[in-house]
Amino acid sequence: MSKLKLGVVFGGQSSEYSVSLHSAGSFLHQIHADQYDMTCIGIDQTGHFFLYTGPVEAIEHDEWKKEEYVHPCAWVHKGIYDLQNQIFIPLDVIFPVLHGKNGEDGALQGMCEMMNIHYVGCDILSSAMCMDKEIMHILCDEASIPCADYVCLKKGQPQPTFAQIQERIPLPWIVKPCNAGSSYGVHFVEDEDGFAAACEDAFFYDGRGKILVEKAIDGFEIGCAVMGNEVVETGSVDEIEIESAFFDFEGKYAMKGAEIHCPARLDDELFEKARLLAKDAYRAMGCTGLARVDMFVTGGDIVLNELNTIPGFTATSRYPTMMQEAGLGFSDLIDRLIALAMERQVSAC
Repeated sequence: MSKLKLGVVFGGQSSEYSVSLHSAGSFLHQIHADQYDMTCIGIDQTGHFFLYTGPVEAIEHDEWKKEEYVHPCAWVHKGIYDLQNQIFIPLDVIFPVLHGKNGEDGALQGMCEMMNIHYVGCDILSSAMCMDKEIMHILCDEASIPCADYVCLKKGQPQPTFAQIQERIPLPWIVKPCNAGSSYGVHFVEDEDGFAAACEDAFFYDGRGKILVEKAIDGFEIGCAVMGNEVVETGSVDEIEIESAFFDFEGKYAMKGAEIHCPARLDDELFEKARLLAKDAYRAMGCTGLARVDMFVTGGDIVLNELNTIPGFTATSRYPTMMQEAGLGFSDLIDRLIALAMERQVSAC
């Protein structure tokens, strides 16, 4: 039997470019490489695509775009074309190890649909809806999934004043972009002094002119790994213990002032409640393949924070760790996610 032709895509134009490189390095170290006919495809920060043939370590150290490692390429029906050697490389399925803009927001997924190539993770609509935190709030409110109170501010439209927002949502607030991740542009606001600067930074990272002002939840953050298409299953639940007001970039990627407990230190009833809420949010947002569902515990209640449709994929990242805790190792997890991608119909596939 011929091997599955797998394309692994990394890099990208988003602010999370460096996160993608670390995820891709771990992914390539962990995958059962002998089971696939694998092609690596890098996207530089200007949006150009390249076939990559160098070592994994060069990706991890952002040294992958050396002339001897890369060939310019173009997407074509059911594959990719090596422009340098004028060779067509067929692809059965894409595993996007990308985060943020043009990777996690439905853009790459749409391209795969047009090229009739299967891909790991959520479809176009679900990816776009989960990426846009205002849309996520609207849909989850409609599905009676508890979320923080919020106001959405949009560039070019009349904005409520600080006092008007405060009348609706008591301080403190979390100000964040609607369309970004890895805590870029996220700020904890306790008074009016830092509000304007927080909004300006959040707008900078959003790229689409929308930011959220959310009520800061008095509690702690947990997450749950979710996987599946029609049949949905969960991994374990983890818990984030932090010293700062929120789980910022340094906490996520350097673990400064942060510690993750997996499994979460919850009683059995609350643990199961978290898993059920994660499944409900996953289904409400139309997810397939995988997502990490982030939530807050406040008292005896659980409130949804957001969904990440392409979560971090290093060996110590939260999603693989929660699945490992549930009995599914990293390498086997990759196989399962690729198998789920092949189950789904894509355009005329």
